[in-house]
Order: sequence, then structure tokens, then C-alpha cells
Amino acid sequence: MDDQIIKAAESLKQKTIARRRDLHKHAEVAWTEFRTAAYVAQTLTDLGYEVSAGAEVIDEASMMGVPSPAELEKHMLRAVEQGADKAWVEKMAGGKTGVVGVMKFAKPGPTVALRVDMDANDLPEATEEKHRPFKEGFASINKNAMHACGHDGHTSIGLAVAEVLAGMKDQLAGTIKMIFQPAEEGVRGAKAMMAKGVVDDVQYVVGMHLGVNLRKTGQVACRTDGFLATTKLDATFTGVPAHAGAAPETGKNAILAACTATLNLHAISRHSQGISRINVGVIEGGSGRNVIPANAVIKVETRGINSEINEYVYNEAVRIIEASALMQGCTVTMKLMGGAAGCDNDPELVARIRKVAERQKLLPDIIPAGNIGGSEDCAYFMERVQQKGGQAAFVMIGTELAAGHHDGFFDFNEDAFVPAIALMSGAAADLLTQG
Repeated sequence: MDDQIIKAAESLKQKTIARRRDLHKHAEVAWTEFRTAAYVAQTLTDLGYEVSAGAEVIDEASMMGVPSPAELEKHMLRAVEQGADKAWVEKMAGGKTGVVGVMKFAKPGPTVALRVDMDANDLPEATEEKHRPFKEGFASINKNAMHACGHDGHTSIGLAVAEVLAGMKDQLAGTIKMIFQPAEEGVRGAKAMMAKGVVDDVQYVVGMHLGVNLRKTGQVACRTDGFLATTKLDATFTGVPAHAGAAPETGKNAILAACTATLNLHAISRHSQGISRINVGVIEGGSGRNVIPANAVIKVETRGINSEINEYVYNEAVRIIEASALMQGCTVTMKLMGGAAGCDNDPELVARIRKVAERQKLLPDIIPAGNIGGSEDCAYFMERVQQKGGQAAFVMIGTELAAGHHDGFFDFNEDAFVPAIALMSGAAADLLTQG
């Protein structure tokens, strides 16, 4: 079976490169991946998968950091103009750009999920000859949208894996779920799919990322550590405007409330049981130097080595923000903008994936563990599966990078495709034959 999978992966290399470059050229940021998701949905349908999309796989109440209806409508129209199937795009109205493809095999067995992220970063792509996508004509044509984290590669690998497994339909047992998730950047998308129950029947879930701190093709870490649970929130303070010279006592200063909160948020006690973090990354407010400011916004993130520690920091943050508003006679509203769970890999599943890598010999440099170095919302799927008695793992696959993740010059070595397709297909096939 390993030889069969490797040959299939090799046969899909050029298709995967072409697909990746097309997705790179038409980059779409979180909750606006209408063209990408429509392409994924149609490709999975053509491969024989039972496809669900839009509200079928996205819980609207759990969506975070969604663009305005007008902005979403603009991106829907753009997607259709750029070749997306209108029927799929309309099914994803409201930014519900998640897709799940399910294939049930003839023999009974476990339900295995592979998770893939699809969104781009909201930054402009480099326009210099030294940047290969620009030089070779596949740089993003969409303003302030660039695949600078490799999700175009992830999506292309995921579709290739779906094709490999579909070609082995008569040999496999159980069910494969291909989960194509929107809005990973800002850790916004997985929670809405998890809340819809897309992994509630899953016994094994595996996620994957190219690069990160594995910067050489041929490297692989079948275990990824360093997942930090996180919550992103915006706090909007509302005060009372007044003339700063003539009647300052009649005003209520929203910037003072925001500053009071900022200083005290950074004074939250660290947690004795593990890593905890907090940061105020943005503060905005005011209208003029002679006006008591009536409005201010702070953009905050909390983190913890696990969900419990993150929850502690978040609850303390909410308490301090509310108290700071009250102290200055202002009101405050808070809006969740993103979040991810904290979790760990299951050693048994990691060991099985490692054995597949060892047999295939396409990734000879096996690293004991990679480190994600922050938050990854695949953790929501992983945590949910583990809570229901299943197993989870997150694989890191090495590739040379032209620049760091989230950099306008980011690019990766497409020679990583064949070993990535083979490993992910092989891991799924091992679970779908051995259980």
C-alpha cells in the first residue's frame, strides 16, 4: 500500500503545483474564501465525496471577527468574477466558507478526519523580481491578500490526499472526513465548525502545517508542541465628549479608561501552573486635541498553555476592562474576535504516523517534535475529539522558505508536496485499514 500511495502522490505533483499557484494568485482572507471554498467543494464532489458547506458546517453564533455584510458581498461578487461557481458561493453567503467532504468505505471502521486551512493573510505581496511568485506570474491579484503562511499549499495537499484516498476506496474501511476550514489566521474559523459538530463522530483527527520551524525539505515532526490557548477581543469604551478648555468636568474620558485598562491588564498575575500571556496590541481613540475623547478601542489577546489558564487570564482581563470603564464613568462593550484551544498530541497516534514516515522513506529526517510557537485553531478540533475519547495529532512538514511566515516575500519549496501528500494519505490509510 505504501508503494501505491507514493506512486499516486508522485503522479499528482504537477497538478498540485498548478493548483497551489492558482490559489496563490487568487488569495482570499478569513471568511471571504468564496472562490477557494467553491473550488474545493466542486473538486471533492467530482471525486465522489458527499460534500457539505456553508451553514451545514458553520455555526453562525460561533463565528468571530467576520467582515461586514457589504464587505462579504463584495468578495462574493469578486469570487464569481474570478471563476467560482455561483451556486457554491451563494451557499456560503455570510462568510460561511467551510467545506467538509465525507467518503464512506465498504467495510466498517473508524471515522478519520484530516483538517486543512484555506485562508490567506491580509497583507500586500512583494512585487520584486527576487520574489518567485511575482517573477513567475502567480503573485496575488487581490489587494491586501497574500498566501504568506502556506495555506495555499495546505489546500492543494488536502485535495491531492482526497484524490489518493478516493482511488483506494475498495481497499479502505470506515469513513474519511476532509475538513477544509476558513479563517485560521486570527484563529477564528475552527470553533465555528467544531460547534456545528463536524468532529463529534471522529475517532482520529490529524492536522498539518508546512514550514514553521522545520526549514528543510525531508524533515518531519509527527508531533507538534507549543499550542497556546488564546482569546482575541476588542473592547470599545464610550464616554462623554466635552470642550477640553471650557468644560472639561462635564466630559468622561474614554482614552483614560482605555489607558487604565491597558496598564492594569499587563499587571495580571502570571499563572503558577504554566505559561500565560496578555498583550494590548492596539489602542485608538479621540477626535481632536481640544475635545475630551468620547470613544476609544483596545485590541487585546490572552494566551495560556492550556484552555484553563487562558480562561483565567481572559476572565481577569474582562474584570479589569469593566472596572477601568467604571472608574472613568464610561461604558464598555467587548467583542470576541478570535480564539483557539490548548491541547497536546496523543502519543499512540504520533507513533503510528511516525511508522508511516519511516516506511515511506520520503521524509528521512524525523524530528522528535516541532514547536508551533503560538496558537493554532486546529486545536479546537483536536481537543473536541480527545474529549470524546478519540486521538489527535498535528504534523509539521519541512520545506525551505524564501522568507518567514506572514512576510510579503514568503514562498516555499514545492518539492515538499509529494512527501506531504504521501505521508498524510499514508497516515489516513493506515488508520482506515487498521482502525
